[in-house]
Amino acid sequence: MAASVAVAPPQARSSTRRRIGLLVAVAVLVVIVALSLSLGTRATSLDSVLGALVNPVDGNNDHLVIRELRVPRTIIGIVVGCALALAGTLMQGITRNPLADPGLLGVNAGASLFVVLAIGVLGITSPSGYIWFAFAGASVAAVVVYVIGTLGRDGATPVKLALAGTALTAGLTSIITLLLITDVETLSSYRFWSVGSLVNRDLDTVGALLPFFAVGAVLAFAIGSTLNVMSLGDDLARGLGQRIGLSRAFAAAAIVLLCGSATALAGPIAFVGLVIPHLVRPFTGPDYRWILAYAAVLGPAMLLAADVVGRLLTYPSEIEAGLVVAVIGAPVLIVIVRRSRVTGL
Repeated sequence: MAASVAVAPPQARSSTRRRIGLLVAVAVLVVIVALSLSLGTRATSLDSVLGALVNPVDGNNDHLVIRELRVPRTIIGIVVGCALALAGTLMQGITRNPLADPGLLGVNAGASLFVVLAIGVLGITSPSGYIWFAFAGASVAAVVVYVIGTLGRDGATPVKLALAGTALTAGLTSIITLLLITDVETLSSYRFWSVGSLVNRDLDTVGALLPFFAVGAVLAFAIGSTLNVMSLGDDLARGLGQRIGLSRAFAAAAIVLLCGSATALAGPIAFVGLVIPHLVRPFTGPDYRWILAYAAVLGPAMLLAADVVGRLLTYPSEIEAGLVVAVIGAPVLIVIVRRSRVTGL
């Protein structure tokens, strides 16, 4: 009699593939981090990078560049990329809209308005000076959108949240444009922040915003299984005992914290939150617990890769990471629109 061979069930095989895929994603991120620390207008070897991190030498220019410029830049890229990817995943989950991104709740527009006011009214021109204005603006805008979305009998439905966010973004953008065209000095300072950049920020700024990012990330992972239930539809989710309004409130709080900290740190960087969830779904399936895990790794990888490309494309000058991401993300967005069967919200 032939010996029987034990075969793992499909669910176990799928889980194993996801774990292996996540390890590969982590390896990709490690490689890109190494490139971020070693490449730029002044290329350095990996030995120099390791020496600068482990045993820095006073007076060594390579070590100084790595520790003072590239390490903060890389850490900011990791934090911002992770925050935007997690927020984009949450947005697509709670709105059930495959084209949703963090800007849909008016976060970017709110942060931009407050930064413009900080520059034009208070005369603050340094990124470290208006991070709290950007964070406050992002938070206020998201809260306003959520409050408007909860009005009515059905509460905060995906349609009302999307419409409220779109309407608020349009209104705030008009105000921002009006303020900028009447003040050339404000426009000059604002345009450097608005393109999205990882430079001219220090680790003290990261440290100030890190608690908000950490709380937002914890909330995001905590509601991963809830997003799976909500993806089945509000009626079925309620039938399974899910408190829809409370779940969306927790998700909105996580989005505010994640987007607020990311936008305050690097400016309104687009496409990361939109593209990453679509890129990871072929490997994770519809399970939001795995989508969030992959997004937390590949979001930083995408943003840091764009930053490295921006350093090398126009050597010895640089292109801001936000512009490179937009160039990469626009074609991907077109593909997503063509493949999606979304006829409206």
